[in-house]
Amino acid sequence: MKHLAAAAAAATLGMAGFAAPALAEGEQIIYVTPNPIGNNAFLRLGREGSEAAAAAMNGSIASYESDSPPAMLENLYAAVGNGADIVVAVSFSAVDGVLEVAPTAPDTDFLIVDACPQGDRPANIHCAVFREHEASFLMGFMAAKASETGKLGVVGPIDIPFMHRFTDSFADGAHHLNPDIDVQVRWVGGQNPFSDPVRAKEQALALGAQGADVIYAAAAGGSFGVFEAAAEAGFKVFGVDTNLCEFAEGRMIDSALKRVDEAILQSLEAIAAGEDAVFASFGLAEKGMGAIAMDEADAIAESGCLIAEMPAVAEETRALAARIISGDVTVNDPLMAE
Repeated sequence: MKHLAAAAAAATLGMAGFAAPALAEGEQIIYVTPNPIGNNAFLRLGREGSEAAAAAMNGSIASYESDSPPAMLENLYAAVGNGADIVVAVSFSAVDGVLEVAPTAPDTDFLIVDACPQGDRPANIHCAVFREHEASFLMGFMAAKASETGKLGVVGPIDIPFMHRFTDSFADGAHHLNPDIDVQVRWVGGQNPFSDPVRAKEQALALGAQGADVIYAAAAGGSFGVFEAAAEAGFKVFGVDTNLCEFAEGRMIDSALKRVDEAILQSLEAIAAGEDAVFASFGLAEKGMGAIAMDEADAIAESGCLIAEMPAVAEETRALAARIISGDVTVNDPLMAE
């Protein structure tokens, strides 16, 4: 298990003088999810990060998978009851539950990943969030470069403010290159919007029928339905969270990489250092968000993604990412408009 250098950790977490410690010995981590992990790349990465942290501290790890908000609340209470030293709870679905449970367990640290309560937090509630809009902007830019019809699509799980970091920011990236390009959004909806590949496939096929030749699959576990639609209808796709090109062979250009595993490890190192109410935000600058196009040439070539065949686009994407990191290009955060 590799640990980041102290300077890198300080830059990422924004805490001057922070030196990454050895994690406490024998800690018990319990990883609590809002949905079954299944083929959800984001939830798998979260589990891998929790497992890596447990290995680093010679501790133990358990995963409690939920299927509804009441089940997640029950799992949070169960984690405390079963002696968790650290509870890693994933997504906005965890916020209300952690706010209820954490005050009853002041000796347990709670790390919420991908969301954070507003206002002051108890000392034992910590947050690791991501600037997904920065990577989605890059995906939109590349999609506009790749489109031949001038029509793009996005499939998201449910129309909530957070998901607009994917849909709106993808459109903003496309319009950064071509203000006239058409970007349409379809939502999966239904009873299981984050885990419904059948409904996601239907929405993707509808977008393809309207002329979209590149579609951003941002539907969590449902994205695999978008990949099936791409194989059937012939459009190109972009993915999210991790390299999923093997699941859309010959169809996926790139993915908005979300390094959840590293974010969890770094956040737990900060908690182990004794910081109260740790807050860490990961974007392009911190390498918490990224794109395959931003990798080294050998990694791009071995990725299995179409960006390997588009070196000029990859180079332009890296240049755009550098301008975002420097502040020369501003990527609007849809959540800040709420």
